[in-house]
Amino acid sequence: MKHTQKLFAVVLALVMLLVLCLGVLADYPADTRTELAADYSGKTVILHSNDVHGELEGYAVIAQLKADLTAKGAEVILADAGDYCRGTPYVGVSKGATAIEMMNAAGYDISTIGNHEFDYGYDQLMTNLSKAQFRIVCANIFKDGEASFEPYTVMETAGGLKLGFFGLTTPEAQTKVHPALIQGMEVLNNSAGKTDLYDCAVAQVEALKAAGVDLVIGLTHLGVSAESTPDGHRSIDVLARLSGVDLLIDGHSHTVMTAGENGEPIQSTGTKFANIGVVVIDNATKQIEENFLMPVEGLPADPEVLAAAQAIIDAVDEEYGVVFARSEVELNGARAPQGNRDSQTNSGNLITEAMLWSVLQTGALNVPNENVVAVTNGGGIRAAIQIGDVTRKDIVTVLPFGNTVTVAYLTGAELLEALEASTYALPIGGYPQTTGIQWTLNTTKVYDAAPETYPGSTYYGPASIQRVSIQSINGQPFDPEATYAVVTNDFCTAGGDTYYAFLAASAQFDTGIPMDEALMDYIQTELNGVIGETYASDRGDLREITIENTVCVQSTHNLSIDGEPKEAEMYNINDENYFKLRDVAALLRGTAAQFEVTWDEENNCIVVETGKPYTPVGGELDQGADRSASIVVSPQSMTVDGEPVNVTAYNLQGNNYFRIRDLGRVLGFGVDFGENSTVLITTTAAGQAA
Repeated sequence: MKHTQKLFAVVLALVMLLVLCLGVLADYPADTRTELAADYSGKTVILHSNDVHGELEGYAVIAQLKADLTAKGAEVILADAGDYCRGTPYVGVSKGATAIEMMNAAGYDISTIGNHEFDYGYDQLMTNLSKAQFRIVCANIFKDGEASFEPYTVMETAGGLKLGFFGLTTPEAQTKVHPALIQGMEVLNNSAGKTDLYDCAVAQVEALKAAGVDLVIGLTHLGVSAESTPDGHRSIDVLARLSGVDLLIDGHSHTVMTAGENGEPIQSTGTKFANIGVVVIDNATKQIEENFLMPVEGLPADPEVLAAAQAIIDAVDEEYGVVFARSEVELNGARAPQGNRDSQTNSGNLITEAMLWSVLQTGALNVPNENVVAVTNGGGIRAAIQIGDVTRKDIVTVLPFGNTVTVAYLTGAELLEALEASTYALPIGGYPQTTGIQWTLNTTKVYDAAPETYPGSTYYGPASIQRVSIQSINGQPFDPEATYAVVTNDFCTAGGDTYYAFLAASAQFDTGIPMDEALMDYIQTELNGVIGETYASDRGDLREITIENTVCVQSTHNLSIDGEPKEAEMYNINDENYFKLRDVAALLRGTAAQFEVTWDEENNCIVVETGKPYTPVGGELDQGADRSASIVVSPQSMTVDGEPVNVTAYNLQGNNYFRIRDLGRVLGFGVDFGENSTVLITTTAAGQAA
């Protein structure tokens, strides 16, 4: 039916909008336990980690857990799903080598590759892995056309199991790593309508099945974050294309989960050894018996492995632990929500101010100071700074990537494109932390993606500017045709993350100033060694428009019943009109049991006429049904001529709303509340002609 198709099209757009606004809508289950069973005889147990990011002490805990399970009769396999080479100075100072050293000490058997393994360059990673005493599997990474790693492997256990492991890493490794460090490397993906990642995954599973394995287990560094959704790069998207996979051990999005949103067999531990994943396989049935997570806090540690970790920590602390400043405020180190990947933060303010200051000291710019701004990617800010003493180790922990301060000369229009591209979904690693820009981000608007990705990228640039606007630059009116010097980092000017506009700039140069040194110099010189109350909160350069903060009363007399105006609040949300269902129900209660609802285009209102020969479906109107206080998508919340329709219901500030356009454009229909607070519509001939 015409109105059904129209409603369905609306739903698709609104669901996309809500995904962009809210990130991952799913609530992933997580079964956590603090104790093991007494006996694991006849079992094979996989213990796994992901996104360790330099948390070295955790290796001692997983080593001890392996020993404990072995003592209880289990055969134990240690596995990791990537991102172990970057995160703290304890692995950063050695360019990732100490991570491999600790994984060897803990007794790992197998791992896949994360995007951060490449942060020191492809060649450095290969040097590090040449010392690994565990297997590496990753099927979708190629260098100069040749596979970089084994795509899969088979492990035969003493208990008679034949386990097949395959590995995949996120295609975002292509753009989340400094492009200059991975020249010639390709990560198979699904961008621009391709299915290369899916095809690669299917091929590995088929190969393992042909090898006669008992179980197929994927080590995937894909994650479930919203920014990986458009091209189907999430682990849940890949798994949906596969048949015969028993479990994915996943990483990348730092999600704590023991199953997917719909019960898919995916497990992930979070990050920094918050948990250890446990997968128990029965050797007799050759089936996964259970899988769960064990929180690391309070678990015992292997003394020898802990001593090895402490030796690395002590050496770094001695070199980097000298106090050079103090902070009177806590600087935000969170990812999201209200972190560096979805919000302007005090950390972002401080860092971009330091970058801008460091460049202005050089006198190397050829535009006036009022045309100089700073932008850095929020994903590059990796930790908080607490109140108290500040050491070089603290700064290197916050900025661990060794980036240098660079400058790109952009037109205002190009700067606008960069901000639009870098906020297409939230949270996102490319989220722009800024100085000198007064701007607005409207997350209620849908990102208008170009049909093709940026060259050599998995990201789609904007076909038009929909979500971002710039009000002023350093207090002066924004000019899309003016030239601005954008102080940023060498990762962004190389086109990392969503910053292709910086790579394509008319001119750019690298100052050679390390970001961490620029920040320390700024704190010591400009702030006299004290990070003060000025940085207690974000300075407020960004105005963010969300569904939640755009609800406003537009009119109180836009509903008429039998020609008589009634005081029903009409709201304008994202430039579209809504009536509160509860208000409409209250006004209709007590009137004739039969009524007609029509849409008055001229006066932009709903018109209700009672006594019409349309019998409401579902009985008496109910204005008191319980409704949750969050924004929700309510599938099948409406029926049209008895047929369920997936129309979106909003819950805003504790009240339910349907969009007037969805209801009124049917032109003639009966309305009532049915069971479960649904809205029931019976159309008329007039409605069919809408």
